[in-house]
Amino acid sequence: QVQLVESGGGLVQPGGSLRLSCAASGRIFSIYSMGWYRQAPGKQRELVAAITSGGSTNYADSVKGRFTISRDNAKNTVYLQMNSLKPEDTAVYYCNAEGSSYVTDFLSWGQGTQVTVSS
Repeated sequence: QVQLVESGGGLVQPGGSLRLSCAASGRIFSIYSMGWYRQAPGKQRELVAAITSGGSTNYADSVKGRFTISRDNAKNTVYLQMNSLKPEDTAVYYCNAEGSSYVTDFLSWGQGTQVTVSS
């Protein structure tokens, strides 16, 4: 079983910055992809950004140029640097990881961290 633990959420004013972290632990052989999703009240969960083990990235159009995803493969950790935050970025942010354990493939989710952008 693979666990993901997120940190770094909070309350920030519009135009501010936050950095989210997500660390994976457990019986991990390799992680193919790690990503961040978000879900605002009354809306569906949506992809924010994802990154492969080779460093290829994918971003939602709404965050391009403002958010940066990165990962430390040695630490099985993914980061999301969020700059120029807007009120519409307010949501619960979830980390996910897809990879292989020593027994089977896995797709795991974190518990979520609240990000609130408000003056």
